[in-house]
Amino acid sequence: MKQVAIYGASGCGRGVLPIARSQWYATGEPYELVFLDDHSTAGMLNGHAVLTYAQWLERPATSRHVNIAIANSKVREELVQRCEADGVQFFEVRAPNVVQMDEVSLGEGAILSPFVTLTSNIQIGRHFHANLYSYVEHDCIIGDFVTFAPGVQCNGNVVIESHAYIGSGAVIKQGQTGRPLVIGQGATVGMGAVVTKNVPAGATVVGNPAKPIVKNKNFKC
Repeated sequence: MKQVAIYGASGCGRGVLPIARSQWYATGEPYELVFLDDHSTAGMLNGHAVLTYAQWLERPATSRHVNIAIANSKVREELVQRCEADGVQFFEVRAPNVVQMDEVSLGEGAILSPFVTLTSNIQIGRHFHANLYSYVEHDCIIGDFVTFAPGVQCNGNVVIESHAYIGSGAVIKQGQTGRPLVIGQGATVGMGAVVTKNVPAGATVVGNPAKPIVKNKNFKC
């Protein structure tokens, strides 16, 4: 029997598992689908066992398959490295109503939630998360471990570097051919932000138009 798992039993994982269940059921192959969570105390969740990674590896299996449903991109990368070391295979979770057009290159381990659209001539790296109602327009390049929260509007000719996080409802203005709008590695775009210019690596931008957060050393919570 194949052992199949969604890594992460919190909100993202619980939203992803029903899609994965339908995918694996459609294959007609015997499988067991579980949640993996190294910190949860729940034995069962939404009708599926919750195991630690170590417990899962102890179960007999003809093969092992996992999708990492963890929003934190650094943690996601660490878990990917752990699974790779143990020979675990990655699978894509894709809602049945996802729209994908021409010439889209998509790395392994993606999550494409309901109502996601990927238009044409797009390159996307490994372990991409696109939450509900997000879209990626033409001629975009997206790195590894990038996360889109629900409702992200990524317009054409945009480069989003690895480990960037784009918040719910954010709008990324279209770039130009040969002069893409760039969101740097590890940058965070806040909820509802409207990005009209390049975002430096590691920066956090908010507002309309989006601007970097300036920390006030005198401010105390």
